[in-house]
Amino acid sequence: MTLDDLRAEHAELEKRLADPSVHADQAGARKLGKRYAELTPIIRAADDLDRAREDLGTARELADEDDAFAQEARDLQERLPDLENRLTELLLPRDPHDGADVVLEIKSGEGGAESALFAGDLLRMYLRYAERRGWKAEVLDGTDSDLGGFKDVTVAIKARAVTPDGVWSRLKFEGGVHRVQRVPVTESQGRIHTSAAGVLVFPETEDVEIEIDENDLRVDVFRSSGKGGQSVNTTDSAVRITHLPTGIVVSCQNERSQLQNKARAMQVLQARLTALAEEKAQQEASDARRTQIRTVDRSERVRTYNFPESRISDHRVGYKAHNLDQVLDGDLDAVLDALASADRAERLAGG
Repeated sequence: MTLDDLRAEHAELEKRLADPSVHADQAGARKLGKRYAELTPIIRAADDLDRAREDLGTARELADEDDAFAQEARDLQERLPDLENRLTELLLPRDPHDGADVVLEIKSGEGGAESALFAGDLLRMYLRYAERRGWKAEVLDGTDSDLGGFKDVTVAIKARAVTPDGVWSRLKFEGGVHRVQRVPVTESQGRIHTSAAGVLVFPETEDVEIEIDENDLRVDVFRSSGKGGQSVNTTDSAVRITHLPTGIVVSCQNERSQLQNKARAMQVLQARLTALAEEKAQQEASDARRTQIRTVDRSERVRTYNFPESRISDHRVGYKAHNLDQVLDGDLDAVLDALASADRAERLAGG
């Protein structure tokens, strides 16, 4: 689409969203609002560039009469490349899921009890980051480890408002093996150990992209349990769904009723099947989201958390910083910005 086409679409969306009758269909209005939010930064950047070019032309015409206009022309000339680059970046093909919420899974791997403790640290890191961003995070299901932490845990993270750069745009590069180097609490000799936990991230899709046949599902119900396997409910309200063709298993026990837990588990299953379908359809793509590690082998790491040196290293973009405590407390923006910048540079080079 041309820039003129995008302007026309933006104006039409603005008109439709101003019509109260459109909001009777909340799902439809949300979809329109999402597209409007995607286009607005593009239109603003185009307007800024147009104004700068017009002002430059005017300043050049008046430069001979007044030195102030000559300086203004030089300033505007210097601004133009930044404005042009900004518009070019915004016009690059977007990841269609950038505005989506996510389902994030953390699985302990090599390292036994220490890996499970680290999985718990990663969960806290993402929960704290969500809190900093003003997102809503909800732990859907988890299997506790005997010494603390989690063998596996699933969390849904949602933005509170529709924006073109949603949760997925920030967390989509988190998938992969995260390695930790530290002295475990179980180590009496003070030796540094290396263990790992795997992170998988899936976008939650609003539109149904995968049809799920009820005959392909096995649904089991059981009583919700807390730490140590203790029952925290007197009824079989927790739900586990197995998708027989793929072997994918999802469960949810945090809602109040069996129906609510089943509905939430189906949302997670939908997200995982959609991601699986995209992977199969685009196995040749270099998109980082499709290279998430499914086997938690610490040699296949994307990031290392080194406690003795308080160092975090992202091996994909060569990022290093010595603020590990802050990162684990949810201060993730610097490393996520580095990943986003590298992705943007790659897409610009490819364009």
